[in-house]
Amino acid sequence: MGLLDYVEYGAAWIFKNAKGHDDKLFTKGPAFIDLPEATFEVESPDCGPSGSPMKLEYTQWNEPTARFPELKWTKPSLDVKEYVLICEDPDAPFPTPGTHGLYVKVPEHVIGVTASDFEVVDEGAAEKKLRGPFKLGKNRRGTVYTGPRPPLGHGPHRYLYEVIALKEPLDEKKLSVVPTKDEVAEDIKGKVVGWGVWVGVYEHRKEGFEAWVKTPGS
Repeated sequence: MGLLDYVEYGAAWIFKNAKGHDDKLFTKGPAFIDLPEATFEVESPDCGPSGSPMKLEYTQWNEPTARFPELKWTKPSLDVKEYVLICEDPDAPFPTPGTHGLYVKVPEHVIGVTASDFEVVDEGAAEKKLRGPFKLGKNRRGTVYTGPRPPLGHGPHRYLYEVIALKEPLDEKKLSVVPTKDEVAEDIKGKVVGWGVWVGVYEHRKEGFEAWVKTPGS
C-alpha cells in the first residue's frame, strides 16, 4: 500500500465506531411515523437478494460509470401517484448517512429501473436530463450517482436503495431545480403510502482493488 492508503486506513481505524446511523435514514423521518417498517419488497435481479455483496462494476472504482443496480418492485397500492428513489450509506463516517443518489418525480407506472435510466442525455442543460422518466435530486457529491467506496479498512458498508410510494405528487414549487434530501423529506409529509428497500454490501479492501486493476471489467 502507498502512503495515502496508510493515511486512509488510519483514519478509518480512528472512526471505526462511526457507523450504523440507521436512526437518521431518510425512511426514519417524520413522514414515516406510521410506517416504521418496509411495506413492499424491492429486488435487484442483477445483484441478487437484499444483503448481497456488490461487485466492483457497481462501485466508485468504476467511475465515472459506476453501474446503478437494476431494481424491481410491485406497485403497493392503487393510491400511488409517484415514487421517490434514494440511495444512502448509514455506515459512512459522518454524522448522518451519506446520500449516493436521489431521484424524484418517478411516475406511478414505473415499477423498476435499470442502469441505462441514469445516463445523462443532455449534459449541457442547467438541469441534467436523465434517460429514465424521472428528475435528478442532489447527492453528497453533486453527481448523478456516486458508487459505493467506503474508507479503506472501515469494514463492510450497507447501501440502502429505498423506494418511497406517494399518494400525491411532489410539489415542484417547493423544490429547488435539483431538489435536496431535506426539501423532499419535508414535502412528502402526509403523502407516503408505502416504502421498500434493497440493500447492497461493499467493503473496501486493497486486494480487491488490485484485482480489479489487473482484470478491468471483470
